[in-house]
Amino acid sequence: MTTAELLKKKCEPCEGKVKAFTKGDIAKYLKELPEWKALDDDRAICREFITKNFMAAVDFINKVAQLAEQEQHHPDVHLTGYRNLRIELSTHAVKGLSENDFILAAKINALPIELKKG
Repeated sequence: MTTAELLKKKCEPCEGKVKAFTKGDIAKYLKELPEWKALDDDRAICREFITKNFMAAVDFINKVAQLAEQEQHHPDVHLTGYRNLRIELSTHAVKGLSENDFILAAKINALPIELKKG
């Protein structure tokens, strides 16, 4: 599954319909999203950003929130130190990762963001 293919997909409801991804599935999908990392238990993926300033972080969070609502798949968003942003994705219904997490990660990557320079 390429990034371009992920961007064309839409998150689908998965309650009772899919199984959590295996380590092999996760590794395959992460090859297309190298900025994202699997957390130790392979139940979530995350990406960290250092934004230009507080308002850039809040602006990006709002973009992520709008996208998440459209996709009906919602990340955990953590803002610390006024511009250090961490986004975590998992599929609670499967207690792990599903294709939805990687679809949303690819779409988050495509959103404009003001990052800290240097």
